Amino acid sequence: MKQLIYLLLIALTSISCVQGQNKKTDNMKYNKLNPDEERVIIHKGTEAPYTGEYINNKRDGVYVCKRCDSPLYKSSDKFDSHCGWPSFDDETKGAIKRIPDPDGQRTEIICANCGAHLGHVFLNEGFTDKNTRHCVNSISLKFIPEQNKMIRKAYFASGCFWGTEYYFMKANGVTHTAVGFMGGHIDNPSYEQVCQKNTGHLETTEVEYDSSKITYEELVKLFFETHDFTQTNGQGPDIGPQYLSCIFYSNEAEKEIALKYINLLETKGYRVATMLKPASKFWKAEEYHQQYYEHKGTKPYCHIYKKIF
Repeated sequence: MKQLIYLLLIALTSISCVQGQNKKTDNMKYNKLNPDEERVIIHKGTEAPYTGEYINNKRDGVYVCKRCDSPLYKSSDKFDSHCGWPSFDDETKGAIKRIPDPDGQRTEIICANCGAHLGHVFLNEGFTDKNTRHCVNSISLKFIPEQNKMIRKAYFASGCFWGTEYYFMKANGVTHTAVGFMGGHIDNPSYEQVCQKNTGHLETTEVEYDSSKITYEELVKLFFETHDFTQTNGQGPDIGPQYLSCIFYSNEAEKEIALKYINLLETKGYRVATMLKPASKFWKAEEYHQQYYEHKGTKPYCHIYKKIF
């Protein structure tokens, strides 16, 4: 009889432990997702090709799960497959789970920790020596950049930010670019608000660069050589206060370099319309504006490179 009671107690304890574990799993806290993120991460949707934030991201760092922050991929495993989505040929050990896709043909990949939908994995395509391609939705990821004291940021406005970014993102030593707005009095403005021409913001490109590979002075020269810095009412056919030429300096050293080249251009006979303003809060524009010409596969209509210096 005592033995039977003992066995019952063990069984009840085991059930209690399992229930506690299930309750812990059910109560696990995840990051809050917006509707677009839920559509992909929870409901296994797909973001449109060439629209994701991390397609052209070349910075060093780690990609983590947007839902639970678990490390998934290292930047050293990322490669360009020209497929329209970020591609990786390896994963953090134990971070990814592969399951058959409902279509019966592909293999889905999900976060092993929280089950978030990431994308699909493909084998034997020959892109890299590992013959593996994790095709991942940018919206399923969050990028944490590696701390590097040589990485700095600079801000330039030279008309339509699509064209401004086009040339900076191709410069050797530039690690990342983003387009957005700076200099106005409206917080977190939308593109539509700025187009109304009353926010005070200029279309601006944020340039993240490795100062051991390219200098701020070289960026300033590229800025002047890729737009008409004498135009006073916009840039090319884009007319309006949001399209004016401006260098937003972050310190006195940057201001002095900008002034140096403005003075040099004036000695060459140019009437420079470029403004100099202290950098303020940079508000990133909507995702469809980022790396616009790279995604579209065309070149700027209002920015042309012309060697001056």
